[in-house]
Amino acid sequence: MTAAGGTPSSPPLTIAQLAELAGVSTATVSKVVNGRTEVAPETRALIEGLIREHGYRPQRRVSPAPLVELVFHALEGDYPIEIAKGVEQVARDHQLAVVLSELQHRHIPGKGWIEGVLSRRPTGVIAVFSGLNEDQRDQLATRGVPLVLLDPLDDPGPQVSVGASNWNGGLAATRHLLDLGHRRIAIITGPDFALSSRARLDGYRTALDMAGVAADPALIGQGDFTVEGGLAQAERLLRLPDPPTAIFACNDGQAMGVYRAAYRLGLRIPDDLSVVGFDDLPSTQWTTPPLTTIRQPLAEMAAAATTMLLKLAQGEPLTRPRIELGIDLVVRESTARLRNFR
Repeated sequence: MTAAGGTPSSPPLTIAQLAELAGVSTATVSKVVNGRTEVAPETRALIEGLIREHGYRPQRRVSPAPLVELVFHALEGDYPIEIAKGVEQVARDHQLAVVLSELQHRHIPGKGWIEGVLSRRPTGVIAVFSGLNEDQRDQLATRGVPLVLLDPLDDPGPQVSVGASNWNGGLAATRHLLDLGHRRIAIITGPDFALSSRARLDGYRTALDMAGVAADPALIGQGDFTVEGGLAQAERLLRLPDPPTAIFACNDGQAMGVYRAAYRLGLRIPDDLSVVGFDDLPSTQWTTPPLTTIRQPLAEMAAAATTMLLKLAQGEPLTRPRIELGIDLVVRESTARLRNFR
């Protein structure tokens, strides 16, 4: 039998055994194991390396704190609120509190984050549109703290994760515009390192290809999932000699940027420009006009991630490591049939 972080031929080590191997006191090893910060970086690295190599076995069972650690790259807009609602719903049913961490627009936690998590000893960690480096994942695993990725940045591989059908969303948004007669359809993507952005772009390209419409590279705008990014790309697209008659923004924030660009340029939505977003955040039904968008079930995704996390914490097997929830096209008033299209 192989313990997490250990080898098949040897059982994981106790604090005393790790201290003997490292040539330090048991108190020093205990500080590293429990995320205390008052240990020299070289000593901490040595002890963490030994834990990764041999594993760690506590001398007595320590129950985790009744906490779920929820990690966001940024706490802005409706997106994190919808995620937090889904996590809180499941956590509340299991008498767990939720602790929020914000990475200040970084997608990998910085210095000191893992020590804080280890000192809190949460039931588990959910990382939203962010990830952990290999050392951070190892440190959680060796302490028995499960990790679930929600809306992962990249292909999660064997890591436990929850996402949405982003490719289908890109396909559905573009098909909707094609069905309305649009052929000059632009897209404002998210960052190219994001799995969701790449999948939505692939869905867009597939829909165009299936309709026999050549994808024009000039109509593909590289965004960053922000309102400002959507505004900048929309202004560039709408100033082209042959501008688009429709824009698919790969999230609702960028769609708000498209609205602002259209206003600045004197264009009316949907009379002069059709717009589709992605997410279906609560505010989109109150824009003028209300936004046609792809509904990504954020709260349901978060609830699924939390349920998976609790199963892992209880030692229950998962039927599969990846769950992908479906999307829906929500048609409102920001899209219209192209003039003179029959």
